[in-house]
Amino acid sequence: MIIFKIIGESIRQAFQQLVGNKLRSFLSLLGITIGIWCVITVLSAVDSLEYSIINSFEELGNDVIYVSKRPWGEDPDENRWKYKKRKNPGYNEYKALKKNVKSAKSVSYSAFVGSRNLEFGSYNITGAVVLGVTYDFAEMYSLDFASGRYFSPAEYQYGANQIVIGHKITETLFPPGMDPVGKKIKILGRRMQVIGVLEKEGKDLVNPLNFDDVVFMPYSSAQNFVNTKRNRGGLLNVKAKSGIGLDQLKDDITSVLRSFHRLQPKQKDDFSLNNISILTNFLSNIFGALWVVGLVIAGFSILVGGFGVANIMFVSVKERTSMIGIKKALGAKNFIILTEFLIESVILCLLGGFIGLALVFLMAKAATNAMDFEFFVSAKNIIFGVGTSVVIGIVAGILPAISASRMDPVEAIRS
Repeated sequence: MIIFKIIGESIRQAFQQLVGNKLRSFLSLLGITIGIWCVITVLSAVDSLEYSIINSFEELGNDVIYVSKRPWGEDPDENRWKYKKRKNPGYNEYKALKKNVKSAKSVSYSAFVGSRNLEFGSYNITGAVVLGVTYDFAEMYSLDFASGRYFSPAEYQYGANQIVIGHKITETLFPPGMDPVGKKIKILGRRMQVIGVLEKEGKDLVNPLNFDDVVFMPYSSAQNFVNTKRNRGGLLNVKAKSGIGLDQLKDDITSVLRSFHRLQPKQKDDFSLNNISILTNFLSNIFGALWVVGLVIAGFSILVGGFGVANIMFVSVKERTSMIGIKKALGAKNFIILTEFLIESVILCLLGGFIGLALVFLMAKAATNAMDFEFFVSAKNIIFGVGTSVVIGIVAGILPAISASRMDPVEAIRS
């Protein structure tokens, strides 16, 4: 009970001092507020950027293997000539994997047809991205449709003149309010019917799944426009069945591709198997370093604020020297005096910290609305901000509190 009474009395006196010296309190709060605002803003910006990028990549799926000629985890300039000699995985590899990898739920292949012009009546688009995709593509990427549908097995097999378009293509190529499904547009010198419109993906800092500007056609149709002999490569992806680990899937893919490429047992693989965790781990390390750098840079603001609080606390001790002497003469122990000034310093820093956090929340809301990018303040950063405020309060107030607690009561009263 005595401890709680001391703490309560210390808090009351702290607020009395803050209210009684408004200008001094404001200047002290300003330093801590700016410091906490800088630190939490920098850390939240790094966290928001990391979440946006890594989450965008993870939407591709953690159970998918990406077959390519170059590994993702190496420096692009490292072993450049070694990987340049390799052939890009093509449609033939797709057919081999589709037929022989029993642990795969689905295998998809997509080829870049080119940037093409689209025409519908008096409307046109220049440089639209056209992809030729296999039938499994919709399942692989979990395509969501705003209207219409995906290609049927028969339409894909016979290379029907049908396409699926992204949401932005719809907004640009067709009059407002018109449903594109069933309409025919001119592309690659042919009239092709729109059978599906994808849901809007929206803006994102990095979004590998943003198909708003893309036109999809069956690969069986795209073969008429893609030079398969040159084989510049496409995207060859393999999705694991439920309960199948990536290691097993990689082993099965490796076995099939080595046999297909007729590699001898002593020959090394002439392909690379990648998955999203390679990118996310690499990015996590980068953002971890950015977090530390941001903390160090923003920490200088905290340092300045801490010196300001320490200076104010020394002034407060000087002003209340006679009061301290009276308290000690009446029997107040050193730890009571020490506790009073420490609590005052912590409260001062906490108030500044809470104001700084409030400013961060307001800025995050404004930035999210203005840039269409999710800027958030995580619970980790909130706890870090509050904890930092308490630590600053203790560090900045400890020396003034010690000097106050060690005063001789007679000398203090006389001063």
